[in-house]
Amino acid sequence: MPWPEPVERVAAYLRAAGAESRLEEFPTPAATAQAAADAIGCDLDQIVKSLLFMCEEKPVLALVPGSRRADPAKVADAAGASGARVAKPAEVVAATGFEPGGVSPFPPPSGAPVLVERTILSNAVVWVGAGTEVHMAMVSPLELVRLTRGDAVDIVQESATPPG
Repeated sequence: MPWPEPVERVAAYLRAAGAESRLEEFPTPAATAQAAADAIGCDLDQIVKSLLFMCEEKPVLALVPGSRRADPAKVADAAGASGARVAKPAEVVAATGFEPGGVSPFPPPSGAPVLVERTILSNAVVWVGAGTEVHMAMVSPLELVRLTRGDAVDIVQESATPPG
């Protein structure tokens, strides 16, 4: 059975790039990073959220671990912009070609910088969206940076100190 069109777009990009990756389809949509980690059976840090920000009305793709929140001020700073806001659903589709919830970093959005949270690089493998809410791709963090031509930077909020 063929992949849905958005997933085939991801698969074609990965094939053309000679990427070492694996695409998986899951039985139920993963509405949260935790749900995706549970479905895959991996750590939450191995789930990479693909978040689109608008920095001075220009799209910027931020890739952050499932356990962390992107810091809009750090995203803006890394993008050389005065501010950043989370993109609206229509802006996400226009910039990435994917619906929110299924955004993949592959292929990277045309003309949009890709920022990769540097802590992602400490994982052996990570899982990213692959075009729909039920498809994900596994890649190494170095492949993720190579395939997106991303910059590894600090773009997450400081984690809260656990109680105690």
